[in-house]
Amino acid sequence: METTNKLKDINEVLDFLYQEFPQCFKQKDGIQPLKVGIFKDIAERIEGSEKVSKTQVRQALRKYTSNWRYLEAVTKSEFRIDLDGNQDEKVEQEHIEHAQKALEESRAKMAKRKKPQRPRKDGDTKSYKKNSGHHAKSGEKGAKVNNKPAKAAPAKRSGKVEPLPASEVKVNSKVKVKLGQALVNAVITEVNKDEVHVELVTGMQVKTKADSLYII
Repeated sequence: METTNKLKDINEVLDFLYQEFPQCFKQKDGIQPLKVGIFKDIAERIEGSEKVSKTQVRQALRKYTSNWRYLEAVTKSEFRIDLDGNQDEKVEQEHIEHAQKALEESRAKMAKRKKPQRPRKDGDTKSYKKNSGHHAKSGEKGAKVNNKPAKAAPAKRSGKVEPLPASEVKVNSKVKVKLGQALVNAVITEVNKDEVHVELVTGMQVKTKADSLYII
């Protein structure tokens, strides 16, 4: 019966965080980077709450930390803050660069969605033919150049990246997590059988598998 009192919408959960921790969570102005491991602090403070669950908080944190304003704050702020708004650890350069990249990718996706698609014209076919002619001329050189990138990519990580041992898959372990083709520093916040929850350097919560974790 008590579960019916829980908030259902993710925006309501965010409102709950704004009200419970006003010195930490801001809607617009005054947003600052959150302390690494803040999910654990929130979980302890809301233990036994009838309004929100840990899963909902994790989802709300993911939305909050992927917001453009938050990512911009990571790139411009010198320190992170805890739940009470107190200054915490310094924002590392790696975290700043990761936030800048996430911001650029997010804006690029938004621009792509907004860009109207034009119907194909005859001119498109002509430009394709021109490009085809260009490729025919440089065919021999292209064959040599094209073979290299495929081999160069995996060599980038050779010998330096080791999978995280099963004994190290535990809460508070600092790891690298594989996101797409990139490896990002993170901290394990929860282990649930095969599923592992990690907090990225930007504060974003991500669910992954143990085989996607590597030694820092």
